[in-house]
Amino acid sequence: MWGNRKRKAQSKRGRLGAFLDEGSEIEGSYTCTGTVVLDARLRGEITAKDTLIIGDRGVVHATVQAATVVVHGEVVGNVTASERVELKGSARVTGDVEAPVISVEAGAVLEGHCRMAKPKADAPPLALVVPIKG
Repeated sequence: MWGNRKRKAQSKRGRLGAFLDEGSEIEGSYTCTGTVVLDARLRGEITAKDTLIIGDRGVVHATVQAATVVVHGEVVGNVTASERVELKGSARVTGDVEAPVISVEAGAVLEGHCRMAKPKADAPPLALVVPIKG
Protein backbone atom coordinates (compact mmCIF):
# COMPACT_ATOMS: atom_id res chain seq x y z
CA MET A 1 0.00 0.00 0.00
CA TRP A 2 2.67 2.56 1.03
CA GLY A 3 4.97 1.57 -1.84
CA ASN A 4 2.18 2.32 -4.32
CA ARG A 5 1.69 5.81 -2.83
CA LYS A 6 5.40 6.53 -3.20
CA ARG A 7 5.33 5.55 -6.89
CA LYS A 8 2.29 7.77 -7.44
CA ALA A 9 3.98 10.72 -5.74
CA GLN A 10 7.07 10.30 -7.90
CA SER A 11 5.03 10.19 -11.13
CA LYS A 12 2.83 13.22 -10.33
CA ARG A 13 5.13 15.66 -12.08
CA GLY A 14 4.57 14.18 -15.54
CA ARG A 15 0.86 13.46 -15.23
CA LEU A 16 -2.03 15.61 -16.39
CA GLY A 17 -3.50 17.08 -13.21
CA ALA A 18 -6.40 18.98 -14.80
CA PHE A 19 -7.79 20.34 -18.04
CA LEU A 20 -10.06 23.38 -17.79
CA ASP A 21 -11.80 24.17 -21.07
CA GLU A 22 -12.93 27.48 -22.50
CA GLY A 23 -16.41 27.18 -20.97
CA SER A 24 -14.97 27.38 -17.45
CA GLU A 25 -14.52 30.56 -15.41
CA ILE A 26 -12.63 30.75 -12.12
CA GLU A 27 -12.36 33.70 -9.77
CA GLY A 28 -10.08 33.62 -6.72
CA SER A 29 -7.08 31.43 -5.92
CA TYR A 30 -6.37 28.21 -7.79
CA THR A 31 -3.63 25.83 -6.61
CA CYS A 32 -2.71 22.67 -8.49
CA THR A 33 -0.15 19.91 -8.98
CA GLY A 34 0.80 17.89 -12.04
CA THR A 35 0.50 19.34 -15.52
CA VAL A 36 -2.52 21.63 -15.83
CA VAL A 37 -3.89 22.84 -19.17
CA LEU A 38 -5.95 26.00 -18.80
CA ASP A 39 -8.13 27.09 -21.73
CA ALA A 40 -10.53 28.83 -19.34
CA ARG A 41 -10.93 32.34 -17.94
CA LEU A 42 -9.24 32.85 -14.59
CA ARG A 43 -9.12 36.00 -12.46
CA GLY A 44 -7.15 36.15 -9.19
CA GLU A 45 -4.04 34.07 -8.63
CA ILE A 46 -2.79 30.67 -9.71
CA THR A 47 -0.06 28.57 -8.12
CA ALA A 48 1.09 25.41 -9.86
CA LYS A 49 3.65 23.12 -8.27
CA ASP A 50 4.56 21.66 -11.65
CA THR A 51 3.69 22.72 -15.23
CA LEU A 52 0.96 25.20 -16.14
CA ILE A 53 -0.02 25.44 -19.81
CA ILE A 54 -2.23 28.38 -20.75
CA GLY A 55 -3.90 27.33 -23.97
CA ASP A 56 -4.77 29.40 -27.06
CA ARG A 57 -8.21 30.22 -25.62
CA GLY A 58 -6.97 30.77 -22.06
CA VAL A 59 -7.47 34.26 -20.61
CA VAL A 60 -5.73 34.74 -17.27
CA HIS A 61 -5.93 38.00 -15.31
CA ALA A 62 -3.87 36.85 -12.35
CA THR A 63 -0.55 36.49 -10.63
CA VAL A 64 0.94 33.24 -11.92
CA GLN A 65 3.52 31.13 -10.07
CA ALA A 66 4.68 27.69 -11.19
CA ALA A 67 7.71 25.52 -11.82
CA THR A 68 7.18 25.79 -15.60
CA VAL A 69 4.74 28.10 -17.40
CA VAL A 70 3.90 27.69 -21.10
CA VAL A 71 1.72 30.49 -22.53
CA HIS A 72 -0.21 30.19 -25.79
CA GLY A 73 -3.05 32.56 -24.79
CA GLU A 74 -3.41 35.79 -22.82
CA VAL A 75 -2.00 36.67 -19.40
CA VAL A 76 -2.49 40.00 -17.64
CA GLY A 77 -0.37 39.88 -14.50
CA ASN A 78 3.09 38.89 -13.37
CA VAL A 79 4.43 35.43 -14.23
CA THR A 80 7.09 33.79 -12.03
CA ALA A 81 8.55 30.33 -12.63
CA SER A 82 11.21 28.45 -10.69
CA GLU A 83 12.38 26.57 -13.82
CA ARG A 84 11.25 28.18 -17.08
CA VAL A 85 8.70 30.32 -18.92
CA GLU A 86 7.87 29.67 -22.57
CA LEU A 87 5.95 32.30 -24.55
CA LYS A 88 4.66 30.66 -27.72
CA GLY A 89 3.94 32.58 -30.94
CA SER A 90 0.30 33.27 -30.03
CA ALA A 91 1.08 34.46 -26.46
CA ARG A 92 0.06 37.92 -25.23
CA VAL A 93 1.50 38.81 -21.82
CA THR A 94 1.00 42.13 -20.05
CA GLY A 95 3.11 42.02 -16.91
CA ASP A 96 6.54 41.08 -15.68
CA VAL A 97 8.07 37.66 -16.40
CA GLU A 98 10.74 36.10 -14.16
CA ALA A 99 12.46 32.70 -14.45
CA PRO A 100 15.94 31.21 -14.83
CA VAL A 101 15.10 30.34 -18.46
CA ILE A 102 12.74 32.40 -20.64
CA SER A 103 11.89 31.36 -24.19
CA VAL A 104 10.02 33.74 -26.51
CA GLU A 105 8.87 32.59 -29.96
CA ALA A 106 8.43 34.94 -32.89
CA GLY A 107 4.98 36.54 -32.78
CA ALA A 108 4.65 36.51 -28.99
CA VAL A 109 3.83 39.85 -27.35
CA LEU A 110 5.32 40.81 -23.99
CA GLU A 111 4.49 44.19 -22.45
CA GLY A 112 6.47 44.28 -19.22
CA HIS A 113 9.87 43.54 -17.76
CA CYS A 114 11.71 40.30 -18.31
CA ARG A 115 14.11 39.06 -15.61
CA MET A 116 16.17 35.91 -15.91
CA ALA A 117 17.04 35.08 -12.31
CA LYS A 118 20.31 33.24 -11.82
CA PRO A 119 20.02 29.58 -10.89
CA LYS A 120 21.65 28.46 -7.65
CA ALA A 121 25.46 28.25 -7.74
CA ASP A 122 25.53 24.45 -7.46
CA ALA A 123 23.03 23.93 -10.31
CA PRO A 124 24.27 23.09 -13.81
CA PRO A 125 23.71 25.73 -16.52
CA LEU A 126 20.21 25.59 -18.00
CA ALA A 127 20.94 27.28 -21.31
CA LEU A 128 23.73 28.11 -23.68
CA VAL A 129 23.60 31.24 -25.86
CA VAL A 130 25.14 30.79 -29.29
CA PRO A 131 25.46 33.93 -31.46
CA ILE A 132 24.04 33.63 -34.97
CA LYS A 133 26.15 35.08 -37.72
CA GLY A 134 24.09 36.67 -40.43
